[in-house]
Amino acid sequence: MKRTSGILMHISSLPNKYGIGTFGKEAYDFVDFLNNSHISIWQILPLNLTSYGDSPYQSPSNYGFNYYFIDLDTLKEQGLLKLEDYNNVDFGNNEEKVNYEKIFNNRIVILKKAFNNFKYNKEFLNFLDTNKNARDFAFFMVLKELNNYQPWYNWNDDLRNYSKEIEDEVINNNKKLYDFYMWTQFEFLNQYYKLKKYANDKGVKIMGDIPIYLAYDSVECYKYPEMFQFDEHHNPTRVAGCPPDCFSADGQLWGNPLYNWEYLKSTGYKWWNDRINNALKLYDLIRIDHFRGFSGYYSIPYGDKTAKNGKWIKGPGFDLFKDKTHLPIIAEDLGFMDDDFERFLKDCGYPGMKIITQGLLNQDINDTWRPRNYNEHYFSYTSTHDSETTRQFIDELNPSKKELFLDIMESECQYFNIDFNRNLSNYELTLKVIELDFANNAIASMVPVQDLLGTGKEGRMNLPSTLSTDNWSYKVNKEIFDRHKPELEKMLVQLNDKYKRY
Repeated sequence: MKRTSGILMHISSLPNKYGIGTFGKEAYDFVDFLNNSHISIWQILPLNLTSYGDSPYQSPSNYGFNYYFIDLDTLKEQGLLKLEDYNNVDFGNNEEKVNYEKIFNNRIVILKKAFNNFKYNKEFLNFLDTNKNARDFAFFMVLKELNNYQPWYNWNDDLRNYSKEIEDEVINNNKKLYDFYMWTQFEFLNQYYKLKKYANDKGVKIMGDIPIYLAYDSVECYKYPEMFQFDEHHNPTRVAGCPPDCFSADGQLWGNPLYNWEYLKSTGYKWWNDRINNALKLYDLIRIDHFRGFSGYYSIPYGDKTAKNGKWIKGPGFDLFKDKTHLPIIAEDLGFMDDDFERFLKDCGYPGMKIITQGLLNQDINDTWRPRNYNEHYFSYTSTHDSETTRQFIDELNPSKKELFLDIMESECQYFNIDFNRNLSNYELTLKVIELDFANNAIASMVPVQDLLGTGKEGRMNLPSTLSTDNWSYKVNKEIFDRHKPELEKMLVQLNDKYKRY
């Protein structure tokens, strides 16, 4: 892999007048922007359908794609919708936020109208017959809808324990609803692959994301309980999270069920192999979230209110990845990593991640987070979807930390021969952090779109371990982005040229 650069923007964050980003015109315009900027990677977050909490990392199905991303104008062009079917629907009135409540209440009604106008064709009939993963998703969503979207573990006893008989009966008795959910996956993939081909033809690779864990309220936990650390009633015995640290005295209690790695190993890790192989069909590059969890995972007793009583358990490690070292995988390795993990990652050979702002308050010139110490084994980020934006980071520095930040910025800029002035505005300082991102020796320099626009606190994508309508809802303001597009394209071309990122 050559030195390269990329922009992080999830599909949901694309500007769109119908409430949420889609695979429509604005996505193609963004590819053109990347191409004009000489950017080679478009990084997105998981494409999974979101559920309670709106997180793409907590989905009702690993293989269930987010039908909110199906473009309504494209459906109109196909003759499946009329403009009046969706033009005046209330999807929320904030140009810069996704209103998931209104999307949830209104989007599926419109998609069902489109499906009612859809004529079954040979391709869709083949999809119905052959796509097992979509079948699992559609079957589960039918049950969710019939049970008022309650989690499966709150259903009546006659449905709570999966059986093949239940599945066949539910599908046969609700064939139209089941076919609708199958069609959402069919249409999603058709629109996505057209966009991906357009991007690839323009020299832009799509970098996707695999969450390590699944939601408890998922078809996998419902249908394949043997894969997880469950008791005989399919209740979790242990759940995932992170231990207490200097940022959180209670640690982080994520609550995701943990895998039964002994069982998965007995199958030759078939489910994980299939998961990665399917992701490789979708994406050109794959980021695997919380890669630390394969070396050793933090296990918390189910029912605990904090993560304090958790303990580290050895994971499958290299045994799972020994035949995958050649794959285009990026390991999310942020946070504390022990020697065991470092050996595991070295054996895999995958690049890890660095966030530049995490090294800009440390006076130790040898600190591994300082940009001068990055090497080709890393993807370098100005910020990520889980951190504050770079502008927010700078805006919220108190006076003493601001001075320390300026000292280290000056030192790092001198190291890379970057002009630096301590009197720069916070927006201009954000642009200098972006230049450090391009200048360092990481194999790829990655910038969230919020940092390109100098967006502050209002642009933060996610505050981990919290539930809020502000989480996962950031959306680009089209007017602002279009106004800045020419200068951003010029800046990115210059940075790619100056620092030989191809």
